[in-house]
Amino acid sequence: MKPMLSLLALGATLAAASALANDADLDRAILEVQNQWAHINYELPSSQKIDAFEALEKQEAGLAQHYPDRAEPLIWRGITLSSMAGVKGGLGALGLAKQARSQLEAAIKLDPKALQGSAETSLGTLYYKVPGWPIGFGNDDKAEAYLKQALQINPSGIDPNYFYADFLFDQHRYPEAMQALERAQAATPRPNRPIADKGRHHEIDKLMAEIREKAGDTMKSAER
Repeated sequence: MKPMLSLLALGATLAAASALANDADLDRAILEVQNQWAHINYELPSSQKIDAFEALEKQEAGLAQHYPDRAEPLIWRGITLSSMAGVKGGLGALGLAKQARSQLEAAIKLDPKALQGSAETSLGTLYYKVPGWPIGFGNDDKAEAYLKQALQINPSGIDPNYFYADFLFDQHRYPEAMQALERAQAATPRPNRPIADKGRHHEIDKLMAEIREKAGDTMKSAER
């Protein structure tokens, strides 16, 4: 029996090593996708973004097919489709937004905490960016619920706090929005994502300025 047990143990060890190798390969692929997305979103001119996002989305679709039980490729496919919808704009973007929603919902079913709640952050953002019925599926209540779920998973993260602030700004809840932006501003830098962090901080500064401009005396009294 001992040789058989040894063979079983060896098989389990090899399977575990293979799983770790696959995890490492996926981590590298996701980091590459993240950095490509940041380059497209923050550094390319608008005229080049759609083609670049389309190429990235095809790469993400391949990853999703190769790792069918992992949420990360689905999350980034959803983020990229959402970004394409934002660049395209208008009614033509609604189909892309629906595809993005489908990918993000599938990711949450696989692993709701993957990438620190990025699926919930992105899905919540979609729900307040997309027009409501009868044109689209936008829903402010669902948006806030998903964004709050993301903050439960990653309360000090730069992205969930920024997008929750953007939602609150859209709702004219300016003091709450400013508090969320301050949390986003204080987030620990992500060492492997310098382009994304730089771009997001620029967006934080811009939204803070817009809040101060729109809220005026209300914000001043709240800050005191």
